[in-house]
Amino acid sequence: MASIGQEPIGLRSVLASALAENWWLILLRGIAAILFGVLALIWPGVTIVTLVILFAAYALVDGVFALVAAIRGGTMFPRWWLALVGIAGVVAGLYSFFFPGAAALVLILLIGWWSIVKGVFEIVGAISLRKEIDNELMLIFAGALSVAFGIVVLLFPGAGALALVWIIAIYAIIFGFAFVGLAFRLKRHRDRPKTA
Repeated sequence: MASIGQEPIGLRSVLASALAENWWLILLRGIAAILFGVLALIWPGVTIVTLVILFAAYALVDGVFALVAAIRGGTMFPRWWLALVGIAGVVAGLYSFFFPGAAALVLILLIGWWSIVKGVFEIVGAISLRKEIDNELMLIFAGALSVAFGIVVLLFPGAGALALVWIIAIYAIIFGFAFVGLAFRLKRHRDRPKTA
């Protein structure tokens, strides 16, 4: 509890402190994005196939678990809903395994939408943290880059898998460096002496 004359701890302060305390997680996220981008540039053909296979495996396993939950019951979700989710997951997983080209296009479109949504949330987060951390522009830049990337992917989904993998790789590398920069800014914020 804040004493008289002190500003109460707000949500932004709590969020900034939590991010600053876990700055190394953001650093690891940035390093992982850089490594993914470099590997995608080296092996572009493997990257798109790997993405489709990972999505197919995830959808299939998630669908099976949802079907098991529907059969067993005892969850907060209705059984019919879990059954529909399970069937959809199994169908999507099998379809992706047997028709990887079509699944790649759908996955590319999902990546585009995901990038836009994620970018918007990063921009909103950066704006809300602007009074708590210095140079929040790194996070705004990463968010704007995500939105721009998502729009390009949605406008040109048939530009070719190779070109798209290269765009994804370059995006991942730039995004990774932005997050590495943000992580070190958050570390400096954490190490700043606290005012009494």
